[in-house]
Parts: sequence; C-alpha cells; structure tokens
Amino acid sequence: MPTELKLDLKRSDHSDIMEEALEEPVTNGRTMAVSPDTRARREAFKKLKTGVQSEKSMDFDDLLPHVGEFGRYQRLLIFLICLPACIPCGFHAFNQLFMSPFPPHWCRVPELEEAGEYTQEEIRNLTIPVIQGKFSQCSQYLVRNFTAVALTGQLEPDPSWPVVPCMNGWHYDTSVIFSSIVIDYDLVCERAIYPTVGLSVLNIGGIIGVYIFGTISDRFGRRVSFLVCLAVEQVFGFLTAFAPDFWSWIACRFMVGLTVPAIYQIPFIISLELVGPSYRSFVTVMTCLFYVGGMLLLAGVAFLVRNWVHLCLVTSLPFFTYVVYWWYLPESPRWLLAQGRLHEASKILNKMAEVNKTELPESFMHKLKDRMIAQQALSSNSAQKTSGVGFCSMYKTPNMRLKAILITIVWFANETVYVGLSYYGPAMGDDEYLSFFLACAVEVPSYLLCWIVMDRWGRRWILGVGMILGGIFSICTVLMPEDASMATLVLYLVAKFAESAAFLIIYPFAAELYPTEVRGVGIGFSAYVGGLGLVIIPFINYLGTEMLVLPLLIMGIVSTLGGLLTFRLPETLQQKLPNTMAEGEEFGKDFSWKHCLVCVPEKPEVKSGLKDSLEEEVISVESLGPPRATGSRPGGPDESTPLQRMGSMGPSRRGILMKQTSVMDTPIITDSSGAMKLTFWV
Repeated sequence: MPTELKLDLKRSDHSDIMEEALEEPVTNGRTMAVSPDTRARREAFKKLKTGVQSEKSMDFDDLLPHVGEFGRYQRLLIFLICLPACIPCGFHAFNQLFMSPFPPHWCRVPELEEAGEYTQEEIRNLTIPVIQGKFSQCSQYLVRNFTAVALTGQLEPDPSWPVVPCMNGWHYDTSVIFSSIVIDYDLVCERAIYPTVGLSVLNIGGIIGVYIFGTISDRFGRRVSFLVCLAVEQVFGFLTAFAPDFWSWIACRFMVGLTVPAIYQIPFIISLELVGPSYRSFVTVMTCLFYVGGMLLLAGVAFLVRNWVHLCLVTSLPFFTYVVYWWYLPESPRWLLAQGRLHEASKILNKMAEVNKTELPESFMHKLKDRMIAQQALSSNSAQKTSGVGFCSMYKTPNMRLKAILITIVWFANETVYVGLSYYGPAMGDDEYLSFFLACAVEVPSYLLCWIVMDRWGRRWILGVGMILGGIFSICTVLMPEDASMATLVLYLVAKFAESAAFLIIYPFAAELYPTEVRGVGIGFSAYVGGLGLVIIPFINYLGTEMLVLPLLIMGIVSTLGGLLTFRLPETLQQKLPNTMAEGEEFGKDFSWKHCLVCVPEKPEVKSGLKDSLEEEVISVESLGPPRATGSRPGGPDESTPLQRMGSMGPSRRGILMKQTSVMDTPIITDSSGAMKLTFWV
C-alpha cells in the first residue's frame, strides 16, 4: 500500500467511503443479506476505523524488518537470480552493433571473373573509377565488352568511359571482415542504411514491448512476465541466426526488441519489491552494474566470435539455461498481496523468514489481511475519486506545466545522448572491440561516484553538470585532427563517463519532481518521449560514415542544451516532495536564477507541531515488534550490503555508504494497492 494512501486513511480523507462500506443495505425498511466477502470487508473496515487512531498503519514494508529487509534470502535471490537476469539485456541490446561491420567492396564484373585469367586487383583497376584518390564502392565503368578490351592488353580504364551504379552486385574484401549481414544481404550503397534501420526497429520494439510485458507483469505476475519475456528474447535471438533475408532478420530483431528493456526491468522490480526501502538504492546501483557487466562480456564475446551467425547463437543459447528460474524464482509477495492471494504470499514470507533465521508472527498476517481486504474496496472508490487527475492536469497550471516540459526535454536529451554514445563506441579508436569495452567500463566508476555524492550535492547539479560536461567533451572532438584517434577516444570516454552519471540521476530526479498523483503518468510520458530519441539516434550516428565526429557534435549540442535547462528545475534534496497537484504547483514556484548557483538548498525548518504530525505519518511498526534496522542486528539476519562490509574502510567511510542506502530511496511507481508498476526506463 503506498505511503500516501495510508496517510489519507489516517487523516480520514476516505471516511465517506468507510462510512458507506459500514452501512447495512436497507430495502423497504428491511436489512438485506450480504455475502461473506462483503461482510469480511466490513469487518476489516471496522477494525481500521476503530484502530486508525490507536494503531499505526501497516503494509508489506512493515513486515520486512521482521522477515529481513536484506537478509540471506534476498541476497541469494538477488545475486544468483535477479541480477544475472540483467545480463541478457546487455547482450541483445548491443550485439547487433557487431553483426553489421562494413567491409571494403566494389562492383562485381562477372564476365572478367568467369574468365579466370585476371586477378581481382587487375579487374578492379580496369572496371572501377577512382574518386578522390579511392576506388568507388558503388559505381563502375559501362563498357559493352570488358573481355574484348582486356584481350587487347589494355588493363587501364579510359576516363571517357561512362560511369554507372553497380549492375551485378558487389565483391567484398573478406581479408579482415569475413562475416557480416552486410555481406550476406548485400547491404551496401543505396541499401547501406538498412542496418541503421534495423537498430531503430529494435528500439521501436522496446517502446512497444515495455507496455506489453508491463501489462502481463501487472495482471499475471512478475514471474510469468519475466519467463515469457526471456523466452521471446532467446527464441528470436536464436532465430536471428537463421534469417534467410534482411526482412526476416529485421522481423526477428523487432521481436527481440520487444523484450529490451523489459527483460532488465522485471528482475529490477522483483528485487525492489523484496527488499526494504532503505536498500532500494543499493539494488538500483547493482542492477545498473550487472547490466553494464553484460555489455562488458559482450565486448569480449564479440572479439572472440567474429562470425555474426555464431555471435547470435553464443549470445542466445547459454540463456536457455535460465529455464531453471521456473523452479527457483518466486512470485513477488507484494504483488500476491495486491491480488488478494494471501495464502501464497504467506508461504513465501514464511520461507523468507526461515532462510533469514527470523520468525513471522501469525498476528502480522491477520492484520495484513484486514488491511488488504479493506484496501481492495478503497482502491476502486479512490480511483473514481481521483479520476479527474491525469496527464492533462500537469499542464493546467504554469509552474507544473513548465516543470513537466523541462523534465521531458531533459529526459529526451539525456537518454538519447547516453544511448547514442553507447552505440557509437565501436566506431571510436582503432579497435572497435576495445573501444566498446572502454565505453562500457567507464560507466562503473561513474555509477559508484554518483551514488556516493548525489545525497551531498543534490540531484540537479549532478544531472546538469554531467550533461554539460558530456556535451562539451563531445563537441571538443571536432577540434581533433583526423589522425588523432587516441585523443578523440579519450574525449569520447570522458563524455561517456559524465553522461552515465546523469543517466543514473534522471529517473529518481524526475520521480521526485512529479507529484504523487501524476507520478506514474508523468514518468511514463517523459520516458516515452525519451524512448523516441532511441529511434532517432541510430540515424544521427549514421552521419558518422561521412564525418566521424559529426554525430558527437550533434549529441554534444543536444546534451549541453539539456544540461542548461536542468538548472531551471528546483532541487529536490532535503525538500518535502509534493503529493497533490496543488503541492506540485507550489513546489519550486518561487524559483529565481540565483537558485541555480545553490548546489544543496538548506533543509526547511519544521515547526514542532507539524513535526509531531509528520512523525505520526511515517510508517512505523513499534506496536508490532522491534524497529527496523539498516544493518545487522543482534539475534537477527546480517542485512548489510557488500559495500557496507568493506573492511578496509574506516567507520566514517562506512557511514557514508550506509547513509546512501537510507537517504537515497529509489522512487517507485505503485498502483493503489501498493504493487509496483513497470514503467519505461532504459
């Protein structure tokens, strides 16, 4: 159950619904009979009504301290199942970059090749025109009979001969690049843009698939959704290797695209639903790191496997072993409770408590059942009550409208440039595999540094400065001479480092800026617009075939402009975040440009009366047992994260890491029953 809804219950905003539910239906002066389910809901309402002032609200997060917020059960499940499940996403999102290298090629002249008397070099010298000091790759001389010309001993072309596009296909130099869809499907010259179209189609599939699998996840459960998503990805990734033509290949890539990034998001959601709020930031960072780990592994695999057909098989077949998840991956107990399946949820919770060496009191489940039954009735009524709040509501008031527009533009710029830089990695430097590996490797320190400092310097400065620095270093590549490949690569890597930090920030920052009432639709819209950038960016990168640094120049300008716009948004660190549209309109309304120079705003003072009121609204389990802890506690499971257990760090440094897990709570999107919603987040 979302916190904001529990607060509403305490303030009796739903008192009209509760009173209506408690009333016995009367017809002609006689009380009507009611079903057992209805009577159970009324009993739950009565308990809520009588206990709402004396007993603090309780939901799934209140149970976690007693079964373990980050105990052995969660660690085993997350590190052995959920995090490894992120690796296929890194493989299939980027393996396409190594399927379509362009080898040197020129027009094929069958009559001279069939004669068998001339070398390929002699044939090329005679039949292919030289343009700007290089043999043309897409045109040839038009001569009625090349064989007759060659028989005269003339192996040099006549510049007066007419030049036409290739008439009989192409000959490929396979001395370095011997396997590519470009070779198999003749994707050169006027068809050279087809691999770029394929990458764009992959991302179109991602925009569609995240909502398909999100719906499956919300209706049929996270476990079913993940296994279906995994099956689709691996089956069509496998079938890609056997595509007989380009259109079959692109159809397979579209189907694979449906699962990217859903195959990454679903285990992420499962992980978030299993741990306590204070550990969600740790799970977020670890999920990002495992995703990057998949990209780093792909660089090594692609280096070793140069045949694109074999690469499809190697990046698909091993993950068929994930079928064992059917037996080991449990359903999310939070989702089960939201669906009213209390018995199944209690079995998982008891198993969790057993593995974590704790005990779940039976009274907890009874109280949770009462809350769940009452909440199911409240959910539909609350939905009707707030049905007027939606997408259009964000644009009715000036301050909220400005923030929504700025968030969306910044999200589009950040996501487009981040993914664009990732796609452009193989084109940088002299070794495409090493360049891609380095482009992925710089994300690791970027994420860790961002995680440490974001609760000190705020969200806005890291996002804005990261995008501006990324943009400036991308633009600086234009100043490098064409032969300075190493210097250009270094500038690119610095830009990727800065852009990655901003990419980690954009989601929690946007979630904190949108009011609770429209957070789901707000993030959904901003992410959808950001996803459109992924459809466009392959075509921007395609411009690099003519000028290597041109895509970097374009991405640098977009990133810099987006970073500058970020400073017009209010900082959310240490601020009371908005819940309603009215609060959202007031949040940041007094913004002035002097605020741009403030990194971390002062924490607002809270009056004693208001402070006491707010403390009553904080979720607590004092009446149910011992307080939740951020680390291990005597007699309980060890709930410290690996970063917290770094023995080489002194107490002060360990405190910093522990502070991050308690302060930086990853914002989540939930429905009215408390189940997390799957939203578009690459």
